[in-house]
Amino acid sequence: MIREIVNMKSEDVKDLDEKYFFHVFKRYDLVADKGEGVYLYDKDGKKYLDFVAGIAVNLFGYNYPKLTAKIKEQAEKLVHCSNYFYTEEQAKLAEKLCNLSCFDKVFFGNSGAEANEGAIKLARKWGVSKSPLKDKIISCNNSFHGRTLAALTATGQPKFHQGLGALPPDFVYVPYNDIEVLESFMDDNVAAVMLEPIQGEGGVVVPDKGYLKKVRELCDKHDCLMIVDEIQTGVARTGKMFAYEHEEIKPDIMTLAKALGGGLPISAILATDKIAKAFNYGDHGSTFGGNPFVCGVALKVLELIEEENILNNVNEVSKYFIESLNELTASEKILKVRGKGLMLGAELNEGIDGPALIKKCLANGLHINLTAGKVLRFLPPLNITKSHVDEMIEKLKKSLS
Repeated sequence: MIREIVNMKSEDVKDLDEKYFFHVFKRYDLVADKGEGVYLYDKDGKKYLDFVAGIAVNLFGYNYPKLTAKIKEQAEKLVHCSNYFYTEEQAKLAEKLCNLSCFDKVFFGNSGAEANEGAIKLARKWGVSKSPLKDKIISCNNSFHGRTLAALTATGQPKFHQGLGALPPDFVYVPYNDIEVLESFMDDNVAAVMLEPIQGEGGVVVPDKGYLKKVRELCDKHDCLMIVDEIQTGVARTGKMFAYEHEEIKPDIMTLAKALGGGLPISAILATDKIAKAFNYGDHGSTFGGNPFVCGVALKVLELIEEENILNNVNEVSKYFIESLNELTASEKILKVRGKGLMLGAELNEGIDGPALIKKCLANGLHINLTAGKVLRFLPPLNITKSHVDEMIEKLKKSLS
């Protein structure tokens, strides 16, 4: 039966989803309808201050006029064509990303998991070219790298590995932010160490200053690659264009997604020339990856970050945001605040029901996220103002009371 979908009520949408969509998302009791700026509206017209931004995707919020105009313009020009052809948008975006980073080559995909899958493939191809046994990937406990099979295997959370049978071999897990344990696992068969500059799903965990530099030194010592997963931290989120810049290191491979397309699906693998050469013609590919539509919009995203001084705004608002959150620790409901830029976490004290608090926030018109079971995660649009922070704090206080 073909159902009339115009002006459906919230309950009709939920019923339809329940009947036809895979039961893989534990959704909130909310049907999103439209967005404007930092606000999301449901089908019943209720307004929510959205400090999750599509899980760090909508870096300019909803319906940002300059980005919306570019989407319309590019859609009217060229949406998709095969990667058999050169396209101006793809070439310019690749150049822009290389100029903004320490890398020389780019490959475009569609999601963070796809980028991480490709990064693992590239690292193993490089490693095996040096020695048949050099294929080991070391990643960290409580990491998250995606839901495709190799990316999921790299994810250091056993709960995601259950019920899948045999996983790809030669993945090893070490504690995050523990250089001594990492060193004890390093040998000549390690192809790469893969980690997040800040663990997002793991609870917004910021490593000690100098940790990433020491990881870089260990990789150099053992002739293996350093892969930084910047799916969540990349594209201005932490107050630098890329989070690895906080430690002034040069990784061998970096992955990006989320904010890169400003809401559209695009990801990227970036690598140095030396490493990128491990892939030959036909070794990797994507039907939709790097199509002119998403590349044209992603290029506009990067241009707007520069034109509108987004990095300055992130750093200025971040200081105010952290100060405001720290004031809540006096309530004895929030234990501590951590993060960088506008990727912040507030760890709840024991006894606070995190999922119940998130539902209460929604009831009070605030959308925030809970990660690692006990950490409130804030990933707002990067162009928010201090007044938006004030509004969020008031709604959070009300929800905590």
